[in-house]
Amino acid sequence: MEIRKAVVGDADALWELMRELAVFEKYIDVFAITPDIVRESGFRKNPPDFHCIVAEESGKLCGMLIYYFLPYTAQARPAIYMKELFVDEAHRNGGVGERLMRALESEAKASGCTTIKWTVAPWNVPGIRFYERLGAKENSGWLDFEWHVATPESGP
Repeated sequence: MEIRKAVVGDADALWELMRELAVFEKYIDVFAITPDIVRESGFRKNPPDFHCIVAEESGKLCGMLIYYFLPYTAQARPAIYMKELFVDEAHRNGGVGERLMRALESEAKASGCTTIKWTVAPWNVPGIRFYERLGAKENSGWLDFEWHVATPESGP
């Protein structure tokens, strides 16, 4: 098992994992990502919209961790926001998720970040237990909000 930063050649396989995550988290009906969007947004755009660490076994991606930097925080140091962590079903409970998280921790330290932030669905009890086992704490001091705004593509 190799843990490494994703490269543009991973875009199709990365998209497959993103799609599997959309099914798992029950938002496949609004999933609009394509392999071309992954290539453009994550690898061709400068700076990229996201960064990615992958787990690869026998030439096949079996896990991904997508993140981006929050450059401005109250601590005057950057933070990392983990957008997606997904390990395919055949590789769960084998340490892949922890290895991806440890790679993200190393990236945070190397980039001078003070915090790694993320959200997890309240129904994802195995995910919550996993994060707690790593030493993460729920931040109950803040509530998550979303504001969906119309775009030219979505109409009014």
